[in-house]
Amino acid sequence: MDKPIAAPVPYPVPRPSTPPRPKGSALGRAARLALVGAVLGAAVAVRFPLCPFALVTRHPCPGCGLTRAAIALATGDLREAIHFHPLVIPIVPMVALLALQGSYNYVRHGRWYTFAFQQTRVVTLGSIVLAVAMIAVWFARFFGAFGGPVPV
Repeated sequence: MDKPIAAPVPYPVPRPSTPPRPKGSALGRAARLALVGAVLGAAVAVRFPLCPFALVTRHPCPGCGLTRAAIALATGDLREAIHFHPLVIPIVPMVALLALQGSYNYVRHGRWYTFAFQQTRVVTLGSIVLAVAMIAVWFARFFGAFGGPVPV
């Protein structure tokens, strides 16, 4: 009689394990996060250019003007904020929410993650729509629309 053919053994499936313990204390992680925030704040205060795209190419990137727009929005000057970047209203609150959520998760759990890492249709579609809008504004600014071209 013929022996039955054994099914091939699939790749080993990793067993669910406990998540890795965060390194250091929550206070230490909060201090590191505060230091990064202070350095970025100081760079913005002295007007140090933070955009690697603009530094290398000497051309504005799709997000050029968003930092100035966020500062204008934080001081209550909506007209100037929109002048710096017309997509300031949807982008700045979303980035602020992601930064706050990521910071909380980093300090509390030792890992940086937000709802934006979830692979859902809403997150994916929203990201695509926002990326297309930013690139469309970027191209339009090269031709003088929306206060462009933006100085670098």
